[in-house]
Amino acid sequence: MKRFAVIGVGGYIAPRHLKAIKDTGNIVVAALDKNDSVGIIDSYFPEADFFTEFERFDRYLELLRRGGADKVDYVTICSPNYLHDAHVRFALRIGADAICEKPLVLNPWNATALEEIERETGRHINTILQLRLHPAIIALKQRVDNEPKGKIYDVELTYITSRGRWYNVSWKGDINKSGGVATNIGVHFFDMLTWIFGDVKTNIVNLHTHMKASGTLELERARVRWFLSLDQQDLPEKTKPQQKTYRSITMDGQEIEFSEGFADLHTKSYEQILQGNGFTTKDVLTSIKIVSDIRNAKEVGLQGDYHPMLKRTKISTRNNTD
Repeated sequence: MKRFAVIGVGGYIAPRHLKAIKDTGNIVVAALDKNDSVGIIDSYFPEADFFTEFERFDRYLELLRRGGADKVDYVTICSPNYLHDAHVRFALRIGADAICEKPLVLNPWNATALEEIERETGRHINTILQLRLHPAIIALKQRVDNEPKGKIYDVELTYITSRGRWYNVSWKGDINKSGGVATNIGVHFFDMLTWIFGDVKTNIVNLHTHMKASGTLELERARVRWFLSLDQQDLPEKTKPQQKTYRSITMDGQEIEFSEGFADLHTKSYEQILQGNGFTTKDVLTSIKIVSDIRNAKEVGLQGDYHPMLKRTKISTRNNTD
């Protein structure tokens, strides 16, 4: 049985990590969140010590470390994106391995710096790239790998997950803290695409606002048009009002069905990590660079082979953060 500490246990994604820790037969001994509305812990690890102040959490884990047998083996990080870097460093420095929710960091140079601390401490950083464990995505990669190397695919990615007014008031609406919409909801899709279709040749951004982003990627084996949105108005009519989320990937006009199979991907991720097969800092570098470049790119507007959703979007293609 491995001993875990969780940072950001009050966040949206934390229950998936709590479930994964329990499902793999392990235990949370300490949890941290500045929000004390964390009754979700009772469903998984009611005996865990809970802290709202990082300093007391730090002191407690240090005492466990010095005690030897009771030290934590892993620190799971579910905190806001801009804090991941610091919290991963903290995990390594107290002698634990880190398990970090996406995105690992906001900029590629931050990931390179973390690799240095891994070498210094001898500890490991594991990242959550759950789409690489989805059966339909694995099958798609195998299909592409078995095709002639010179074949270039036309791929279209659409992901719309509607959010209310709270979103832009929270840290998620602050591009300096979340990395913007492409980072916050898109980084694992970009990882999936480059995992299947190879490295980036060109990265063009047609639209980038606080609520949606769209562009094109030329990869080694695919031309990709992508569209990401938090705006409920972008949902296809056939999904309203029953669904709040719509995801679609087509390859050469054929829909890739992967609407199911998401429920246990974090548990699968933990199983791999505990076996020593977790995804590393190197695994995330390409996707982190993609979203960093998107964040800093100049929009080109409705030019080139842009995503068809841009024809109906209600937001101008100039950058709008109002």
